[in-house]
This record gives sequence, structure tokens and C-alpha cells, in this order.
Amino acid sequence: MYEPIRTKSVHTMAAAPDFPHRSREEELDIRLAGQLTALLTVTDELHALAAHGSHRPLDGAALAAAADRIAEQVARLSGHHPLRAEPTDDGTPGRIPALQQRAHTLAGNALAVATSRDDAAAMALAAERMEAHGAAFGTRDLATA
Repeated sequence: MYEPIRTKSVHTMAAAPDFPHRSREEELDIRLAGQLTALLTVTDELHALAAHGSHRPLDGAALAAAADRIAEQVARLSGHHPLRAEPTDDGTPGRIPALQQRAHTLAGNALAVATSRDDAAAMALAAERMEAHGAAFGTRDLATA
């Protein structure tokens, strides 16, 4: 009366693909390395402005040291040293506060990922950078409020 089904249903589960899946830890490593790389770019930009000297005083030595420590963390997480772009100085007067704000936000993002990854070294570095950039544009530290 009924003819048997000879083809697979479209509702059956497809075979698992043959590509490797990343673990949660690997995904967090990738995210943290990405956040730190973005923070490194902004830190290099601020360092270039400090070296230029025509802008509000920035501590060039502290920014250079911070950039080196950030690059070390990225290398540890990703297995290779990050590419570093050549910073530019377009002379825009409001650029430093905007870069400080961006660095503060990126450090906060890195801190959140480092916390979920339970990476003490990255958490300490991100918290330090967040505090330094927050102080630079006048935000209050929430821990002391």
C-alpha cells in the first residue's frame, strides 16, 4: 500500500564535519590576544604622540614599557609576536583624550576576558592599564569610590 522511503530524510542529523573544534580555553585565548593587540595599537599611538612632544605631556617611557609588556602577553597567548603598526600623528588636539578613553575601554574588555580565563598575569596587566588610562582622562576608580 505504501512505498518504503528510499532516501534519507532532510531531518536526520548530518555527519559531524571533519574540522577541529576549539575548546573554550582556546577561544578565550584568541579573544584575549585580540583585545590586548588592540590595546597595544592604541598604546603605541599614545607613545608616538608622547615622543612627538607637541601634545599634552605623556609619559613616553611608561607607555613604551607597557607596550612591551602587552606584546609579551600577546606572544604568550597566540604563540607569535604581534605586528605593530606605525603610529600616525594628524595633529588633532582632542586625539589624546579619545585615545585614552579607547585604551581604557580596551583594557576593561581585556580584564573581563582575562578574568573569565582566570589568567592572573593578563588580569594584572589589564587592570594596571585600565587604571593608568582612567587616571589620564579623569575617571574615578570604582574600587576607591
